Amino acid sequence: MRAVAAAVRATPPRLGGVRLVAIDGPSGSGKSTYAAALAAHLPDSWLVSTDDFATWDDPIAWWPRLETGVFHPLGAGRPGRYRRTQWVNGEPVPGDWVDVPVPATLLVEGVSSGRRSITPSLSALIWCELADPVRRLERAVARDGAAARAELLRWQAFEAGWYAVDGTARRATIMASV
Repeated sequence: MRAVAAAVRATPPRLGGVRLVAIDGPSGSGKSTYAAALAAHLPDSWLVSTDDFATWDDPIAWWPRLETGVFHPLGAGRPGRYRRTQWVNGEPVPGDWVDVPVPATLLVEGVSSGRRSITPSLSALIWCELADPVRRLERAVARDGAAARAELLRWQAFEAGWYAVDGTARRATIMASV
């Protein structure tokens, strides 16, 4: 992880003075674990998870909230802010506000975090891969609970189509296996 952190620090900032690093890959591939480990090696970093935005029914259309609340202000050298999605009785509701300081490196972790539209602002795109969909599903169910299995199967079908169209893995600058 030290080598990846050094490689990230060596990249130029492309979101104003901030290095924007996306950690992307299918559900259950280890993105959250990888991102937390990388953040621990980048002391002046901040981590945002797409889980704070996405819902089962809105896997990607929430993106403008991240752009206007976080990317635009940070790109202008100002702190950002967004409202986290909270789950109450299995339903998404607006949660707490999250203030995002201006870090040297912003890590954005989660499905679609490395989408094509953000490429010009990315300093690095890390692709987390675990090829076995059954193992990925088991990891995701262990994380989200057995009641989420049907939603996770639907989600895996969605993300397979998303990644095929977006070409995220082909654009990655760093490949990770967790």
